[in-house]
Amino acid sequence: MTHASGPNPSKILQIGTGFFATKTLLTAVELGLFTRLASGPKTGKALEQELELHPRVTADFLDALVALGFLTREGASLTGSYGNTEETAIFLDRTKPSYIGGILEHANHRLYKNWGSLTDSLRTGEAVGEGKSGSFFAELYADSSRLEEFLRAMTGVQMGAFMAFSATFDFAPYKSVCDVGGAGGTLSILLAQAHPHLALTSFDLPQVLPIATRNVKQAGLSERVATVTGDFFAGPLPKADVIVMGNILHDWNLEKKQHLIRAAYDALPSGGALIAIENVIDDDRRLNAFGLLMSLNMLIEVGDGFDYTGADFAGWTKAAGFKKTTVVPLAGPTSAAIAYK
Repeated sequence: MTHASGPNPSKILQIGTGFFATKTLLTAVELGLFTRLASGPKTGKALEQELELHPRVTADFLDALVALGFLTREGASLTGSYGNTEETAIFLDRTKPSYIGGILEHANHRLYKNWGSLTDSLRTGEAVGEGKSGSFFAELYADSSRLEEFLRAMTGVQMGAFMAFSATFDFAPYKSVCDVGGAGGTLSILLAQAHPHLALTSFDLPQVLPIATRNVKQAGLSERVATVTGDFFAGPLPKADVIVMGNILHDWNLEKKQHLIRAAYDALPSGGALIAIENVIDDDRRLNAFGLLMSLNMLIEVGDGFDYTGADFAGWTKAAGFKKTTVVPLAGPTSAAIAYK
């Protein structure tokens, strides 16, 4: 069968109904489907019982995940054996350190609902939910269970970029690294494992300290990674040869972005580097769709936060005194924007 040439509505329909696939995947993560399949494939009937699914919809749910490329299937629908793909086995099994489902759990519980108010945010320029009162982080950090979920989400969304950064950046000239807004300590752990000569510091608010300390201890790196608390708007940053900010600058308005950049400049020695790991938007603002959508997400979440281009970063850092900048692609839409003192 051939299709008529000319304008094709397929992309419009795919994107316009994309939330069908999104919610199907998010629900599979919520149900722990991929973790249940970590021990091996199971029949659709077995999964129906384990997940407590209604018999009428089990086949549609599982086969949709097959068609989307998140499950494999040997044999017929429902009676055949369903299994993880290589990717879901690695990244969506909660028992593995490579699990990135935290960001999907966060999307399911918060972002999916909040994005339903995008029209309101576009017209008012204001966040929704907790962010509407300007207290997004205060409310989030006040609830230990929500904070844990948020930190798992940050680990999930940043893991690929952090791994690429750890493997590709030349740390040979440097002796110390401070991860500002280090959350659960993921980046510091990765750097300590890959670069034995580095002294690492994970810096964040006091509420995060027990979580970061626990993760560092579980990794067996308590002697290599220091977990330090502080407020990066209330005092100086810890001094280090390299200061990293992973998905930090985009949380804030321009004034606060510039404050953090100046604070990093003051904490670095001559020759030191500030590295912002973010979904840096291409300078022409045409290609990095995820970066642009993430900027809309910051509108929804915090109100005046926004993502930025490499040219924006270069202008801000040079105004603070940095000598040169570069942008290095990492994984997917994420890059390292680097400024050298």
